[in-house]
Amino acid sequence: MKEITGINHVGLRVTDLDVARGFYEKLGFVFIVGPVGPEPVAVMEHPSGININFILNGSESKTLNVLMDVPEKYTGFTHIALEVTDLQAAQAYLESINYTITEGPIVTPDGASFIFVRDPDDNVIEFHQTTAS
Repeated sequence: MKEITGINHVGLRVTDLDVARGFYEKLGFVFIVGPVGPEPVAVMEHPSGININFILNGSESKTLNVLMDVPEKYTGFTHIALEVTDLQAAQAYLESINYTITEGPIVTPDGASFIFVRDPDDNVIEFHQTTAS
């Protein structure tokens, strides 16, 4: 469909707005509004234009991330990939704020590289650097 111009936002279900907000603020996201609406939802945006909607009705019980952590491979979105200009610098920063690198760095045959972390609700975030020119 030619009318699509980009991704407007990513929705993440979370259990605690304050905890999620604190985590994503350390990644440079700025709180915009919330909670609003019947779900309810809160919105944060990064200066790069990436917008995240936190759906604030996550279950308080700690369970596995069904899309990532169980042997059955269910369909659905498994992670968000954030493009970075310097993966080594991003990794150093994440480690300096005690965010655990859960996988990587991984380098593809074409030279792209990426690492993964998880937010407090076990949502997976990839930091991705494309092939250097």
